[in-house]
Amino acid sequence: MTSAISAAAALLSWMFIDTIKNGKTTLVGAATGLVVGLVAITPGAGFVPIWSSFIIGALVSPICYFGVGFIKKKLKIDDALDAFGCHGIGGIWGGIATGIFTQKSINPVARWDGLIFGDYHLFVAQIVGIIITIAVAVVGTLICVAIVRVFTPLRVSVREEQVGLDISEHGESAYPSFNGLDQ
Repeated sequence: MTSAISAAAALLSWMFIDTIKNGKTTLVGAATGLVVGLVAITPGAGFVPIWSSFIIGALVSPICYFGVGFIKKKLKIDDALDAFGCHGIGGIWGGIATGIFTQKSINPVARWDGLIFGDYHLFVAQIVGIIITIAVAVVGTLICVAIVRVFTPLRVSVREEQVGLDISEHGESAYPSFNGLDQ
């Protein structure tokens, strides 16, 4: 139940933001909202009250929507599928929300109640866990990148990027009937 409610709330809030920012909703936006709602509820689905799953889902969409924009525009990171903006940021919010909304009476496996129920221990543990996870992911990624760089460059040349990777890497276009339509 918590997963469905979070997903629905996130879908609706993403569509609301799309309507305000772009004047219309899109199927891609609705699907993205649905996914980030599921991402955000995953850490706490079995530990939070149903009403809080609505809040978790409703808040994850604006967090991810503007996070995606910040990553692409301000940090100039090429994340074509918005993987980090949706899954990374949505997962971080889900971890934080678990520390806020967990209720021991829902699942006795939980050692502590969440922040909203008067206990700060789980919230602090979630923040520490998120920081450790980010540190391990960054260090692991840097190690992998360093190893890959020994064998091959990580970026194509500016010319190859302008021509397109289908042509520069494979010598043909994947969709020749669409050539020139994006200009």
